[in-house]
Amino acid sequence: MIQKQFELSGKVAVVTGGSRGLGKAIARAFAEAGADVLITSRHEDDLKKAADEIGQGLARRIEWSASDMTNREQVLQLAQTALKRFGRVDILVNNAGSNFPEPIDKISDEKWDLTMELNLSSCMRLTRALVPQMMERKWGRIIHISSILGVGAKEGRSSYCATKAALIGLARSSALDLGPFNITVNCIAPGPFLTDLPMSLLSDEQKKAFADRTAVGRWGDPKELAGPALMLASDAGSYVTGTVILVDGGALARSL
Repeated sequence: MIQKQFELSGKVAVVTGGSRGLGKAIARAFAEAGADVLITSRHEDDLKKAADEIGQGLARRIEWSASDMTNREQVLQLAQTALKRFGRVDILVNNAGSNFPEPIDKISDEKWDLTMELNLSSCMRLTRALVPQMMERKWGRIIHISSILGVGAKEGRSSYCATKAALIGLARSSALDLGPFNITVNCIAPGPFLTDLPMSLLSDEQKKAFADRTAVGRWGDPKELAGPALMLASDAGSYVTGTVILVDGGALARSL
């Protein structure tokens, strides 16, 4: 009974930023739970390799589509591609995003606009494009990947923090819009996870400082985000909506 609540057999999921890191781990978890999955990122080579790895050993349909989420036309095309190939989309995970560290007095309009387009506006547009067919069937799951920095903050991260906090507001409001149609909308706010983005931005000293701040004294493995994502995507999370789930190793439990 309990295990059946987490099954995704017969469901179709779209995961943006699904060729690596958190997105890839989530896509694999969905496939293991029985879903067919379409992943997207900008690079075809990465997508082909990731799709093979996500589907390895599974009798599931794993497809990919190269898309630049900062390009509004390509976001719309992604939605159309998913619906054309699968006929439906039941689960959307808006995971694609990036971080361009700049202190508040040094933020450039170019980087600000790029961050807003990628981390926030693309999530709204893809959601807007896919929810009508969810509303028709009266079932859907939308998960925005926010961040611990959408709840807390860090110096030099104003643009990133602003977008990740805005995703939480977007989830809460759209959950009210879509609740009558049996569609849930939530955010997951990861803390320090071992993915390419923080590893490329942080020094060894900064990496240690993040690990030390957590209650468990370490960085998270992307696979550790799969459980919360699967709960929100399945019937197990049917009464969870309009909220944000922190998956941060207890980092925000520490006040000083």
